[in-house]
Amino acid sequence: MPTYHLAQINIAQMVDTLESETMSGFVARLDEINALADDAPGFVWRLQTEDGDATALRVFDDNMLLVNMSVWENLDALREYVYKTAHVELIKMRKQWFEKLGTPHMALWYVPAGAIPKVEEAVARLDYLEAHGSTPQAFTFARPYNVDAWLALAK
Repeated sequence: MPTYHLAQINIAQMVDTLESETMSGFVARLDEINALADDAPGFVWRLQTEDGDATALRVFDDNMLLVNMSVWENLDALREYVYKTAHVELIKMRKQWFEKLGTPHMALWYVPAGAIPKVEEAVARLDYLEAHGSTPQAFTFARPYNVDAWLALAK
């Protein structure tokens, strides 16, 4: 039986450039938080450049919009990393660095184990979530779906 992993994309609208004093607290913690993810139980992959993070990537026309993507063995592993490690400290401080978006900022979906999602696919999942709400195709932590619900769509 095939195994599936959980993919995620999240985007964030910076309040200032990465080089600014305003963003310095966020930038100073990038290496720490990325290393924490890399070593987290259930971590599979994350989007990054040679610099070790994805902050140089511009996926949208807006240069102030950051993108982050990763793949995890399952929803519990991602939830543990996001809410039960030092990563949560950055979530609590996000208003210092990021604007509130009027559209979904995160989408979760399942991929076959070993698959690395493309950025275009991830952006499409955000768009799908905005258009349809949380479904097995694209969902949130608040309204999650298990892999069986996603597989049922393929039948």
